[in-house]
Amino acid sequence: MGKKKKYGVRDFINDVHLWLGLVSGIILFLVCLSGTILTFEEEIEGWFKEDMKVEVTGAKKSLATLVNDPNIQSKGTLTGLTVPTDETSPYEFSIKEDPKQRRGTTYEVNPYTGDVLAPQKTSVDDFMFSMFKLHRWLLMDIKWGRPIVGIATIIFLILAISGIVLWFPKKVKWKTVKAGFKVKTNANWKRINHDLHNTLGFYACILILIMGITGLCWSFEGYRDGLSAIMGTRVFGNRGGGPEVDLESLDNGKSINLEEAIALANKELDYDGTLSISLPSEENPAYSFRKIADDSWSTVAQDRLQLHVSGQVISKEIYADKPLNVKIASAIKAIHTGTIYGTFSKWIYFLACLIATSLPITGTIIYINKLKKKSKRRKKLAMA
Repeated sequence: MGKKKKYGVRDFINDVHLWLGLVSGIILFLVCLSGTILTFEEEIEGWFKEDMKVEVTGAKKSLATLVNDPNIQSKGTLTGLTVPTDETSPYEFSIKEDPKQRRGTTYEVNPYTGDVLAPQKTSVDDFMFSMFKLHRWLLMDIKWGRPIVGIATIIFLILAISGIVLWFPKKVKWKTVKAGFKVKTNANWKRINHDLHNTLGFYACILILIMGITGLCWSFEGYRDGLSAIMGTRVFGNRGGGPEVDLESLDNGKSINLEEAIALANKELDYDGTLSISLPSEENPAYSFRKIADDSWSTVAQDRLQLHVSGQVISKEIYADKPLNVKIASAIKAIHTGTIYGTFSKWIYFLACLIATSLPITGTIIYINKLKKKSKRRKKLAMA
């Protein structure tokens, strides 16, 4: 009789990888599939909606005229607007149709004619919202769905780390390592399936780790607090920035209008870029501006400015001057969803999510093939 094979560390890691994958496979498949679809959520929804065609016809209407348009006023309370630099793009007005609304409804407005395009509701919107709920809560009650997805995410992180370890052969030589970088397409289907799991999983593992680490911020408050402590800045904290200021001390009896406020903002943030404005309210007598340069690679590289209604600067926050930890913390959502570098990063995330969706399937097939192989061996031994 041959020597009995010792149960080593690699065997333990393999068993952890196998059984955690089998237990969480269905949940991980659903979470990754919905995440893959949500990567291009805005684009998919846009395909089924009418675009506002803006033709340059003379001078643009003043913002005061547009803001005070009875058609706009009748829809509710205007809380903010976005002014793009592209002459053929519409303005976006955020209007609270109901005081209970958190963010309001976005209307597109033609800056030349004042025409308003009402938000369009399509069946795709409902489908995408279902995907969102599936991704975050498995279509369950938040109380139960959120921690279940969180636990599945922790398992996925363990699977990714153990998968990286198992990707390396027992004897690390370039000849054996090199085989793990490609799928052997001319082999039988079992080998191809194994390579798809092993090789594609390796290529996607870094992004899977990033998505898992950031995704847990939505599942567990304690995790989010811990990550904030490690990073030295608040994750999902107040993005307004700037020190606390006694607003009453800035009140000098003067009051600037919207266009004057925008002119001051563009003077302080002197470059071409899309400007988003939050309007003053009774509780907060200040204009809040966010501006991102047209030539910026990042979608989160926004500079921020607050102006008192008197025209005095309350705070000014330049993204380039922020410490690295603050930049990362403020970009957690964009890092998780892949929107941080626009379409470029979205495509990379889409492919990584697609691979992640396939891993529970290819992994289960590998396990079934091994069971069949063991069964055949037992039959041969029984017949011997």
